[in-house]
Amino acid sequence: STLSFQVLLKSDTPTGDVLLDETLRHIKATESAETVQTWIELLTGRTWNPFKLQYQLRNVRERIAKALVEKGILTTEKQNFLLFDMTTHPISNATEKQRLVKKLQESVLERWVNDPHRMDRRTLALLVLAHSSDVLENVFASLADDKYDVAMNRTKDLLDMDPEVEAAKARGAEMIWAVLAAFNK
Repeated sequence: STLSFQVLLKSDTPTGDVLLDETLRHIKATESAETVQTWIELLTGRTWNPFKLQYQLRNVRERIAKALVEKGILTTEKQNFLLFDMTTHPISNATEKQRLVKKLQESVLERWVNDPHRMDRRTLALLVLAHSSDVLENVFASLADDKYDVAMNRTKDLLDMDPEVEAAKARGAEMIWAVLAAFNK
């Protein structure tokens, strides 16, 4: 089953991204291989297993936001909510967001291949993550009604596929299907 796929480290060569490199060190340090599901729970802080706490990434959201601020995609603001101040990270680079939105829209409309195994892996991963983050409808919201329906139906068909079956057919994209299975659980 894709939920029991174990993550095996092929290379511990640093990526240059602080969070990814920390994740690599955690995967390398584990005694036994963990499943995709377990790693998602560990790395996002969704597990309270006292024996695995050393593998959690600390302050993931804040660190991702900080990295996006450093890249100029987000900015940092303080918002006042009567009793307390809260740090928020609105988008400062709308061009980058629009580029991703356009890429996803075109991938399911103009460049639709109707076969996940012929899709660009990064685009497939982006669709899975947009779906898992509940932002897929927002991605297609600017489309005309007929195109919106086509885009939503195509992605629904794709995301309703059985991750077990698709992972067995996927050469090199098994992890994407395992992540979809983990989020669909």
